[in-house]
Amino acid sequence: MARPSIRDDLALFASYHSPQVSVDVRLNTNESPTPPPAEFSEAVARAAAATEWHRYPDRAAGALRSRLAGLHPDAGAAAGLELAADHVFVANGSNEVLQTILLTFAGAGRTVATFEPTYALHAHLAKISGARVIDGGRGDDFLIDVDAAEAWLRAEPPAVVFTCSPNNPTGIVEPPATLERLADLADELGFLLVVDEAYGQFAPWSAEALLAEDRNVVVSRTYSKTWAMAAARIGYLLAPTWVVAELEKVVLPYHLDALKQAAGLAALDFVDDMERRVAEAVEERGRIEATLLDLGCTVWPSGANFVLFRPPAGDGDRVWQGLVDRSVLVRNTASWPHLEGCLRVTIGTPDENSRFLSALEEVLT
Repeated sequence: MARPSIRDDLALFASYHSPQVSVDVRLNTNESPTPPPAEFSEAVARAAAATEWHRYPDRAAGALRSRLAGLHPDAGAAAGLELAADHVFVANGSNEVLQTILLTFAGAGRTVATFEPTYALHAHLAKISGARVIDGGRGDDFLIDVDAAEAWLRAEPPAVVFTCSPNNPTGIVEPPATLERLADLADELGFLLVVDEAYGQFAPWSAEALLAEDRNVVVSRTYSKTWAMAAARIGYLLAPTWVVAELEKVVLPYHLDALKQAAGLAALDFVDDMERRVAEAVEERGRIEATLLDLGCTVWPSGANFVLFRPPAGDGDRVWQGLVDRSVLVRNTASWPHLEGCLRVTIGTPDENSRFLSALEEVLT
């Protein structure tokens, strides 16, 4: 049987995934360690019962977009931006948000820039869209060297530039001045600056302050982390209205189902619960960082719900296996470019974190 062939540029692609191992303590995928409150689940159940399953959902997701705009009253305030529904794009997880950006503004014959090490899906989705990917790299401190970035962005202006703050997998939060300068370059050179803030609520500042109707800056967020809704797959984008209008041309019709919209709305009734989870994770993050340092690890300052560290001897593979043997799973980044010997641990519950730290101490001694 003659089979159809995939595009030549995709023939050697590997799928993107996180390893799944059966363990007692799973701290490798940056999920929330606790679920939303029971009242949230009850609200979603009521919404499911009231759903008209034989009808298409609200194609514009108007109610959800309006509520999300209201969640960010300070976005673009310095530029006089009054955020409304038409500044918000919602999709099936931030992955679909990023994919739609690339299908709209990148694609074959265009270039996408990243700063490695960073979220692997930025380059992965860019290549799937047919775009060429260039890497600006980072300094030894894992921050963007903005002077070097300006030089190569001017030499070869891309169509889209991805930044991730807090960055994944390093946890580093970019200084405001860095993103302000990249935003100025975006306006001057005509590229779209995408600031991926999947972990934005854990960080001390947000790039939403850079938003304006006449700026080439967008900020993406997700429900998966702080809202404890990884199973729902909801992400959204804050952007100038003209960006959202272009994305709407590309995204599939009725891409956001009625129950997902209802779940997204229900979550916004529990902001206090979300903020409590974030505060608890930040406190536990400090405990983990301090203990890792006491154990002789190299630790990078994190503004996210995870911590990147390198064990004392730099033998991340051995330490990762030792943790698995003790039924604790973290993300093994030891073989990733620029992350030699490193591991990344998600902030779990206090008990899970204690279990991880105890197991790590056993492995290291």
